[in-house]
Amino acid sequence: MSPRELVVLGTAGQVPTRTRNHNGYLLRWDAEGFLFDPGEGAQRQMLLAGVAASGITRLLVTHFHGDHCLGVAGIVQRLSLDRVPHPVHAHFPAEGAHFFDRLRHATSFHDVADVREHPVTGPGVIAEGAFGVLEARRLDHPVPAYGYRVVEPDGRTVVPELLAARGIGGPAVRDLEPPLLDEVSVPRRGQRFAFVMDTRLCDGAYELAEGADLLVIESTFLHADERLAAEHGHLTARQAARVAAESGVRKLVLTHFSQRYPDPEAFRAEAAEVFDGELVVAADLDRVVMPKRR
Repeated sequence: MSPRELVVLGTAGQVPTRTRNHNGYLLRWDAEGFLFDPGEGAQRQMLLAGVAASGITRLLVTHFHGDHCLGVAGIVQRLSLDRVPHPVHAHFPAEGAHFFDRLRHATSFHDVADVREHPVTGPGVIAEGAFGVLEARRLDHPVPAYGYRVVEPDGRTVVPELLAARGIGGPAVRDLEPPLLDEVSVPRRGQRFAFVMDTRLCDGAYELAEGADLLVIESTFLHADERLAAEHGHLTARQAARVAAESGVRKLVLTHFSQRYPDPEAFRAEAAEVFDGELVVAADLDRVVMPKRR
């Protein structure tokens, strides 16, 4: 079982740079691999990051601007080339289904992968499984856009001292009846991951971020260019940090940076004025581990 971590494949905004590839983010969550917004070059970035196409179980596109989806064609073809044996579920705004179809069938190839399309038609739960629940919320961008959220069910954690006090150990722990299990354990909150890409400030962004252990969010502009951010449907670093601070986020990952800014530390400084939790200014090929449970 893989650790729960985010593998950052690309962090550029509309235009890639010498040091930043187009978007791409692989969330490794136990046996699942959620690939978000693969832009151009996603396959090569996966190679550099040491992750295989066989690790992808879900493909999620927030919206159909090229820097968030032009890598879909290559990824889908790679799934077939590598004979990935399991189904890969694809989630994307229903309004852009024709774009997904064009990307999926962009060229001639031996199409043997089991890619199952699930167009997102509105906010709410869009998938459930052993991983928990996958949710979507509308974002505010010039084209239809959704953010996504993975929520693990709440559970319980056994306390060794309480087991010892009752003389319980070994295989007997696995066979505890519910009433006794409640007596020797404490509630364990499920972990939450949120992914918010191109958007202005909106209710959907806050709903996705609420109580997230790890929030990945675009911060295309700095505060001095807030007007430009609003015009183009984006956030500033300060606004992204505000979403995190007001939503009780534990670990904040800023990404999707405009090429107009040469110093990424400016985003950190601006966000830190608002958000006092753990803060990551993402760079290509970073690995960001989910925070430990409280």
